[in-house]
Amino acid sequence: MSSSNFNNNHVNNEQQQQQSTDRRIRLLSLHLNPPINNNNQIKLEVCSARAKIDVNADKLTSYLRGKHRDVQEKVFAYFNSRPDLQTPIEILKDDYRELCMRQLVGLVREAGIKPFRYVVEDPAKYFAIIEAVGSVDMSLGIKLGVQYSLWGGSVLNLGTKKHRDKYFEGIDNLEYLGCFAMTELHHGSNVQGIQTIATFDPLTDEFIINTPNDGAIKWWIGNAAVHGKFATVFAKLMLPTYDKNALTDMGVHAFIVPIRDLKTHKTLPGVEINDCGHKVGLNGVDNGALRFRNVRIPRDNLLNRFGDVSRDGSYTSPLPTINKRFAATLGELVGGRVGLAYSSVGVLKIAATIAIRYSLLRQQFGPPKQPEISILDYQSQQHKLMPMLASTYAFHFATVHLIEKYSQMKKTHDEQLVADVHALSAGLKSYVTSYTAKSLSICREACGGHGYAAVNRFGSLRNDHDIFQTFEGDNTVLLQQVAGDLLKQYQEKFCGGTLSATWSYLRESMNTYLSQPNPVTARWESEDHLRDPKFQLDAFRYRTSRLLQSAAVRLRKHSKTLGSFGAWNRCLNHLLTLAESHIETVILENFIEAIKSCPDANSRAALKLVCDLYALNLIWSDIGTYRNVDYVAPNKAKAIHKLADYLSFQVKNIAKELVDAFDLPDHVTRAPIGKQSPSEAYTEYTQYVGF
Repeated sequence: MSSSNFNNNHVNNEQQQQQSTDRRIRLLSLHLNPPINNNNQIKLEVCSARAKIDVNADKLTSYLRGKHRDVQEKVFAYFNSRPDLQTPIEILKDDYRELCMRQLVGLVREAGIKPFRYVVEDPAKYFAIIEAVGSVDMSLGIKLGVQYSLWGGSVLNLGTKKHRDKYFEGIDNLEYLGCFAMTELHHGSNVQGIQTIATFDPLTDEFIINTPNDGAIKWWIGNAAVHGKFATVFAKLMLPTYDKNALTDMGVHAFIVPIRDLKTHKTLPGVEINDCGHKVGLNGVDNGALRFRNVRIPRDNLLNRFGDVSRDGSYTSPLPTINKRFAATLGELVGGRVGLAYSSVGVLKIAATIAIRYSLLRQQFGPPKQPEISILDYQSQQHKLMPMLASTYAFHFATVHLIEKYSQMKKTHDEQLVADVHALSAGLKSYVTSYTAKSLSICREACGGHGYAAVNRFGSLRNDHDIFQTFEGDNTVLLQQVAGDLLKQYQEKFCGGTLSATWSYLRESMNTYLSQPNPVTARWESEDHLRDPKFQLDAFRYRTSRLLQSAAVRLRKHSKTLGSFGAWNRCLNHLLTLAESHIETVILENFIEAIKSCPDANSRAALKLVCDLYALNLIWSDIGTYRNVDYVAPNKAKAIHKLADYLSFQVKNIAKELVDAFDLPDHVTRAPIGKQSPSEAYTEYTQYVGF
């Protein structure tokens, strides 16, 4: 090679290297200093291609709130008119309990809102009241639920006409404040394992209630420490046999046990009550512990719908076995889970409203020499809050559907509906409350230091809601119930049985979705395809079907060496994932159906956008599962991720209208940074600290 050619090549290489360096510098410069646009908003190029949906918040509110909006507004208006009944930020435990009692009495006797009649007659209205009351003060919502749903509900659902005639009016007007004494110090979720004993004495025609050991002390009993006068006590019913030294265990039954004198309010003989003390949250509720020492109650105090004892000590029941009686008893108590799932969505609405309004208000950084931009314009903030907002809407429609099924069950007592509601309430209560608990911390963090101020409520919401994950059934235990029901349905299907209404999608999915993924559709990546409800539902159902089949195979395999209990424990994480996958599928199904039923076109378009974000965000969150079986090709996975980010941006553009549609007045959200009018937020906040 000549020296001239060498020199020319050398120069060309240097020029190419310089050009490459210059190009990288320009790209880096553009990354660090993006072009300034006129409206001072950060926008991805793809995001400017579509106009913002015009959402009428009032029309969307009408669709969301439904026919019981009036009674909720009556609750809100009453407490807004009574500042003396509003819970202060700082309050001592004992003062809080008395305030909570005054709130309940005021609501029932002064505002005239009496929820008890709706517990059986119109459950949807009852749950609407519970949601509104819980939004005002969560302790009050729980105290109301203990009185009417747990104590009152046990009388209505487990008792017979004689019990309703005797107790209804007193429970309704709060003269008969009561408790629900199921949980014991040593037993919670395993109700069949409780140790409190109710022994029938045929000589006096009475039951004798006893706490045989410390582990059997009734624990965490709401209304017990201060205000309760009665308790529904769950105990093992023991009947004497011909052999005077032997007793027959008839299983767990419920008994009405007076615990305080109706006139003097003094603790009755044989009853020992102690205060469970200060809690992480819900300190307006007076939780106590109960011990019984030979407490005698009349035979009529047995709540005898599913089992009765005659004067001579004979036992009769419409149900043949202890297990069937126990299942029927617990089946009548699922209303508590239904209410918790629905109320948890109410908490999530409040938290999302506060966090999103503040994120729209708060400005931070921005392009050089330009005004700061709102923190919701940052993709990271959208990633935190927009899928959460989408989930809030999804949960709303799912829990509304649950309440509809529960109401139908209470009217018809259809056995299949009872089974469906039991499984669905277990799954939704577990999934929704766990999600809300995590989201409350995310909302707090998304609001920075101001989210840490007690006045902005995230702390109290988080602490008060936290127990939702473990009462009315521990969430992990409830998910196992869902998994167990799915496996039972799976086994029956392959033995020629039929699937229940709740799990009916598996009828069509099991055979279709367990075949090899279609290599053509696995590569489809157009927006129309990814936003097609059929694709989304197919993806959710495919995942659940595969998890269900593989769980059945694994359990069968491990049962041979470990036994049924050992195999279940070995596969437990797999089973929990199966249950969650199934519940996500049910939630998506209900969201899609709710969109179809929405009468307003713009509201329908907004809900479709939100639903697409909910579905694609979950698919992307578990993209490894879909990639491992080639259900989604690499290019399609990238398209899903890209579209989920884009939809998050689009939802951000209507986030204000979406949270406004929750229709939560400022005196309910009660957070300065979450005011409806941004101009008032900092004013109220600074006034709170004394400026």
